[in-house]
Amino acid sequence: MNMKHTFVAFATLLLGVLPFATAATPRALPAGTLPNDVRLQPPKDLNGYFPFKPPETKAEWEKRAAYVRRQILVSQGLWPMPTKTPLNAVLHGKIDRPEYTIEKVYFESAPGLFVTGNLYRPKNPKGKVPGVLFAHGHWASARLSEESDANLLREISTGEERFLQGGKSRFQSMCVQLARMGCVVWQWDMLSDSDAIQFSRQTVHGFAKQRPEMNKTENWGLYSPQAEAHLQSIMGLQTLNAVRSLDFLLSLPEVDPLRTAITGASGGGTQTMLLAAIDPRVALSFPAVMVSTAMQGGCTCENSSLLRVNTGNIEFAGLFAPKPQGMTSANDWTKEMSTKGFPELKQLYATLGAPSNVILQRGEHFPHNYNAVSRSAFYTWLNQHFGLGFKAPVIEQDYEPLKRADLTVWDADHPAPKADDPDFERALLKWFTEDAEFQLRASTDSVEHLRKDVGSGVEVLIGRTYDKAGDVEWTREDKNKADRGTYVEMTGVMRNKTYGEELPVTYLYPKDWKGRVVVWLDDAGKSSLYNADGTVKPAIQKLLAAGVTVLGADLLLQGEFLKDGQPIKQTPVVANPREFAGYTYGYNHALFAQRTHDVLSLVKYLRTADVSGHPKPTSVEVAGFGTMGPIVAAARAIAGEAISQAAVDTNGFRFGKLLDFRDPQFLPGGAKYLDVPGLLALSAPYPLWLAGEGKTPALVSDLYKSAGKETQLTVFTGDAPQKETAAAEWLLK
Repeated sequence: MNMKHTFVAFATLLLGVLPFATAATPRALPAGTLPNDVRLQPPKDLNGYFPFKPPETKAEWEKRAAYVRRQILVSQGLWPMPTKTPLNAVLHGKIDRPEYTIEKVYFESAPGLFVTGNLYRPKNPKGKVPGVLFAHGHWASARLSEESDANLLREISTGEERFLQGGKSRFQSMCVQLARMGCVVWQWDMLSDSDAIQFSRQTVHGFAKQRPEMNKTENWGLYSPQAEAHLQSIMGLQTLNAVRSLDFLLSLPEVDPLRTAITGASGGGTQTMLLAAIDPRVALSFPAVMVSTAMQGGCTCENSSLLRVNTGNIEFAGLFAPKPQGMTSANDWTKEMSTKGFPELKQLYATLGAPSNVILQRGEHFPHNYNAVSRSAFYTWLNQHFGLGFKAPVIEQDYEPLKRADLTVWDADHPAPKADDPDFERALLKWFTEDAEFQLRASTDSVEHLRKDVGSGVEVLIGRTYDKAGDVEWTREDKNKADRGTYVEMTGVMRNKTYGEELPVTYLYPKDWKGRVVVWLDDAGKSSLYNADGTVKPAIQKLLAAGVTVLGADLLLQGEFLKDGQPIKQTPVVANPREFAGYTYGYNHALFAQRTHDVLSLVKYLRTADVSGHPKPTSVEVAGFGTMGPIVAAARAIAGEAISQAAVDTNGFRFGKLLDFRDPQFLPGGAKYLDVPGLLALSAPYPLWLAGEGKTPALVSDLYKSAGKETQLTVFTGDAPQKETAAAEWLLK
């Protein structure tokens, strides 16, 4: 039986003795009924539950780890890594102690962005010595702070601290003990703390309201939709500072590059996890009071768009396996770690052949801090794995702490930069934007290079690859089928069983089917197949007359997803009142990405063999108009040859022009990877019909030319009312 006869039999089976339907636009579900789609639930936030499922094999983990590592880098604005400009490190004001020295240091992680801190070095080191990075976390003025007498006495009474003198600063305590153990220690300031004054504490930790003066399409500031569209964030700056801190540490001649460690608590624990996950130069990691299946980090400096979508802190810690890693718990969100999270990490380490390389120092009887007991666990772990030769456990000794004036970096000979300078903020983000664009444009010399650099970033923005599109099935209901003479109209629900997603869909099957299917998408959802009177649009009629099946769908928050039928103007966000995109898009896909997922689901279903219950088409093509044009471009960039041809009307849309992160078209990172032209260029070398651009973006035409496929690119410059018909005619060629 040939394909035509297969379809006729299939359509006859569907129709039975159904009467003709009315001309009204068909529904898949009863009026007032919404699709059973998991995405209609409230979005996930930082206080959700973030379990980790260990892989069954090493190979499975290696593939997953590579993706999550890339996701972290993309989310932090580090894909590609910003150009590593000269550190221009300044070391001054050396303080001499019997067993160690302390120096004041500042360097530039990016042009004009100063990283400040203190460098502790052991005296008379013998050969290469370990280097330790110490990230302090959310304690205000941490490096320069001094505990009050009352708090210190309480901490001594509970066992959190041991000494009336040395207990004045747990931050100095860590550095002094490590220097005494023969380690070089770099303790640097988190943004807005101690000497890191270029951003205010309000900006870094307390941001709550969008700043109109920073919300511009040019010269924007942090937290703006533009910054989010370019993946620029406070957290990203802090992660870059950690990378450059490791660069600085390894620039010191006495530091052993094979024995580098990082530790930190709270927000410093977050930075510890991330640097250990993304930088292979780290040899030992010890994140304190932060690794958890519960709260993932509540501050704006610990969240960024894309970071924890479908992942979380346990998996981030797992990315360091099988290298030695310790962690601590406390009477905070980590208190269940021993039963939720750590057993799974232990299992991962076992799968990788190193079950003894991960430990949990339990401390649920202590509050949220890096106390003397936890610090001792770190020293002992470091001593064991770096072969320092001390008797275990390693216990701190008392010392004389320095005062703020002794440690501060800035003085008359080393003047501080301007504090909380909005012009510097804008200039810094402009540098990052231009640097990333320069690097990414260098990758447009070939399709292969573009896919490696730009395409791999876009995959993270969308958050679902075609091979992970899911198991999709068609739900049929007899009442939603009708014979229209030359074609069959069938409306029902497409369900992605893997992800719990549903799409109301209308098929128009010509009885003389030629084996091709076109997915036709517009702002009206599946109703875009019809005129206002319920008749089929002329462009659709052309396709049907040529024997092409046409599929229309209500993507997420279109058509039958809407209770009142009105298009949404703003997307849902988490309940947090602070106007920070990262609190929503750090844990949830943007609507633009979710609608791209829907397109992938449709294509995956159509590409599935006959076992799915429909004849397998020879060609699957997608057309997108209105705001669906860029979504089709994104789907094509992800799906590659699974989409045979794509017709895209962009209407000149650019992510870089949006000024509201709740806009339905907003996509974190959307502007960074060469914006919509970048998506279109990723269509090469496959057939593309393009409208809405006026003059073809050079990036797109150059890629098709370099691939030797200039004829596969067709650019429409006619009148807007003719777009749909022109697209249909191109598809039929």
